[in-house]
Amino acid sequence: MIRIVIAEDQQMMLGALGSLLNLEEDMEVVGMANNGEKVISLVHELQPDVCIMDIEMPLKSGLDAAEELKGQECKVIILTTFARTGYFQRAVKAGVSGYLLKDSPSEELAKTIRSVISGSRVYAPELMDDLYSEENPLTDREKEVLELVADGKNTKEIADELRLKAGTVRNYISTILDKLEVKNRIEAIARSKEKGWFK
Repeated sequence: MIRIVIAEDQQMMLGALGSLLNLEEDMEVVGMANNGEKVISLVHELQPDVCIMDIEMPLKSGLDAAEELKGQECKVIILTTFARTGYFQRAVKAGVSGYLLKDSPSEELAKTIRSVISGSRVYAPELMDDLYSEENPLTDREKEVLELVADGKNTKEIADELRLKAGTVRNYISTILDKLEVKNRIEAIARSKEKGWFK
């Protein structure tokens, strides 16, 4: 019997997933959580074979939880509405065994669970295409500048740290905004995080 824990913050979805998986002869849902912190404690307590997690949940996201559970016996499958390259790359780094989109057919989930248990990795095909198609357009120096912006440093502090003139830093920042097609520094940081381009 494959023992499963599910984490999903929408009650109706959580109940539906639980009922669906309990119909499978070789599966049993042993625990349910509606936030990222609870799922971590359930996995430690119940030692399930598989944990199915949404990404956007209260207290801790599914990606935070997956990172904390890395190295556990329990295999993690992300089930989300978000086909974002950055989320997917972070999930892969966290060692998740599967990444499915919620609009996949329901029989896909049971099939994925069985594949993952037998040692395979299963990722939504549309994400695999994205993973290889989007390269970070920024140069190494521009990445460095953006990371310092993300650390909350202002133009003068960045200039001091990188031994540049403030005007040069401003030029770098305007190039970064152009390349990322965003209006300001906050959007630039958000875009880079979404694409998984931050270290």
